[in-house]
Amino acid sequence: MSTTTFMPSTDSGKADLLNHLTIALPPYANLLNISGEELAILNDDTISFSYTIQSAGDMQACSKSWTAFKNQLRDGASGSMSFPKTPTAIQPVPSVVNEGVVPRLSALVGQIKANKNYTDAIGKDLWLIGTAQIIDPSTWKPILSIQNQAGHPIICWTKGRAAAIEIWVDRGDGNNFTHLAINTEPNTTDKYLLPVTGNSQVWKYKAIYLLHDEQVGQWSDVISVSVGG
Repeated sequence: MSTTTFMPSTDSGKADLLNHLTIALPPYANLLNISGEELAILNDDTISFSYTIQSAGDMQACSKSWTAFKNQLRDGASGSMSFPKTPTAIQPVPSVVNEGVVPRLSALVGQIKANKNYTDAIGKDLWLIGTAQIIDPSTWKPILSIQNQAGHPIICWTKGRAAAIEIWVDRGDGNNFTHLAINTEPNTTDKYLLPVTGNSQVWKYKAIYLLHDEQVGQWSDVISVSVGG
């Protein structure tokens, strides 16, 4: 199957498109009947959205650090016992814009493409012509990583265009890999009973994507983690 769209699927991609249009659109403004007010709105949206993405990323990273520290403080895991640094607001702080940055962008693009002077060459220059992307589920392969929550492994993965993921585990008990879970949203916590203190084990995980309730693509690389201890 294939899909074609000019709009990036990620927030960072949308921010890049906004930034590009802010720079590339003004030379076409008269030709495409884009007003100075519309260019000003585009510029403000670009600055505000980029600022918000960067700030949200900083805060999410800070939240993860504090959660890890909280778990360490509570459960007694080894590591440095110093409070994580809380980020300060990025300066300068831009003006807040009205909600709906992406709907405004889509409306502006629709206005541009409807103009009688619009051409494919202009669309390519403004990044408004999407390229057909062939979606081949046979090439899908999950990439796994592992975090820890109170000693329990959290198998981290991204969904992409799959409907779900199927995860299997090998606990080193001679049963090889057995089914652990099917999840439709990341991530997956293994809540299996942990080994008693002094008896650490190595658990291994692998996963494969699902589409229409069928396994598709390739199995992930096997990833392992030591539990207990």
